[in-house]
Amino acid sequence: MERFKNKVIAITGGAKGIGRKIAERFRNEGGNVEIIDKSEGDWFVGDIGEKEVLEKFASFIIEKYGKVNILINNALPLMKGIEQCSWEEFLYAQKVGVAAPFYLSKLFKDYFTEGSSIINISSSRDRMSQPQTESYTAAKGGISALTHALAVSLAPRIRVNSISPGWIDTVSYKASTEDKLQQPVGRIGTPDDIASMVLFLCSDEAGFITGENIVIDGGMTHQMIYHGDNGWSYRISK
Repeated sequence: MERFKNKVIAITGGAKGIGRKIAERFRNEGGNVEIIDKSEGDWFVGDIGEKEVLEKFASFIIEKYGKVNILINNALPLMKGIEQCSWEEFLYAQKVGVAAPFYLSKLFKDYFTEGSSIINISSSRDRMSQPQTESYTAAKGGISALTHALAVSLAPRIRVNSISPGWIDTVSYKASTEDKLQQPVGRIGTPDDIASMVLFLCSDEAGFITGENIVIDGGMTHQMIYHGDNGWSYRISK
């Protein structure tokens, strides 16, 4: 298939994990993919927490192609909790997780073609938490809300949606039976699970979908867990 032939796709945090798989899938369908990532490699290297880096990345794409069709805001914000996270670290997480997606959308706004898409990668942590995750969780909650705001502001030319992944294995983790049973579907997710939804939302088949947040977590956020029920046991470590 070449659904994205000659389309220009910009992806933040595309060097590994979910972002890398998204880039691979778009390239396999004919897309011209440009990645920005902090790690060194054959892509645009830079920290999206810096305003000037975002401007340089946007200029690079506009000068090279003269247009943008798809923007994937995927880069991971810092995860630290209230005990260790400093003021500066918390603000940096919001820069990467919320301000950068907003600013790239703004920089590309006049260069998006008719029928373009923005996909924001949020997290199921936008609605549930573990202890000591405040910087990351706040950023993911912010990008979920930013999604529907942008969808209204940029309509009808640009559709904006977000995806909230649950437990996605990006490191070839050997999942235990217990790990798998936490997901009603009986397995941990893969980067392909997320990439498949990204490509669908950016395709013409999803032309009537905008402003949505789609949870892809194997049903984990819908499974109620009580101590002593259905084999679940809560243990308090000392």
